[in-house]
Amino acid sequence: MDEHVAAVHRMQDYIAENLFEDISFFEVAKVSLFSPWHARRIFIEYLGISPADYIRKLRLRSAALKLRDEKTKIIDVALEHGFNSVDGFQRAFYKEFGCNPKEYANHPIPLQLFTSYDITYRYIERKKEKMSAKNVFITVIEKPARKVIIKRGITAINYWKYCEEVGCDVWGILVSMKSLSNEPVCMWLPKQYIKEGTSEYVQGVEVALDYNDVIPEGFDVIVLPESKYLLFQGEPFNEEDFEQAIEDLWEAEKKYDPTIIGYEWSKDNPKIQLEPIGKRGYIELLPIK
Repeated sequence: MDEHVAAVHRMQDYIAENLFEDISFFEVAKVSLFSPWHARRIFIEYLGISPADYIRKLRLRSAALKLRDEKTKIIDVALEHGFNSVDGFQRAFYKEFGCNPKEYANHPIPLQLFTSYDITYRYIERKKEKMSAKNVFITVIEKPARKVIIKRGITAINYWKYCEEVGCDVWGILVSMKSLSNEPVCMWLPKQYIKEGTSEYVQGVEVALDYNDVIPEGFDVIVLPESKYLLFQGEPFNEEDFEQAIEDLWEAEKKYDPTIIGYEWSKDNPKIQLEPIGKRGYIELLPIK
């Protein structure tokens, strides 16, 4: 890995681990193994944002999710997230999201949350050799009938093409929305759910059938029936190995025969992909009947 990429990665890790502490950039720069001046320069060069703004946006993201999910005082959220006063927190929250934190807590709406992508996702050394064989855990799960609020692409059939067409910031909006599955999903849609001139691959958030709240501009809603899925989960992996983890799981899916447990693959429901997170392993859900 390039020494600058590795340095930025170490700074991201340090910030994530100490986000709610009194972070000194001197300490952030120290883990980069470069001088504070040089550390700040490469941080901005690779992430397009200063370390101070990066920390502020991550704290405001966390604060918004806490206000969405918990009944708590604004002052407690402000102090927990490194703001010295309610006024300072309110100004920062309004500047970031365009709404007052108290109003948001009373009626959460979709927000454009900051998404911090690990630098190694963009600057990864492709490995030529295969990783050693890994275990894949498989279980049958049931999903209820539900709505999915989705952002359609144009021709995308995978994540990278989707980001080119739609932009990666969509994920921040989806994370801000309360989901039945507690996180956004990526989907490969069956033909009956694809509008003409739009993509097979989409990102979205699963909500209840009676959801009747705000739909973000440019998003669409589909309704999915009650259905069964095979959940495939790989072993935990190092973040820089995420592409190999995905490929390994795909190989396992190709080899698996669902008829041995009394099912067959279904083309009536979308295949679902969850965010690749190293500590839990890569996860996909394949529809069965």
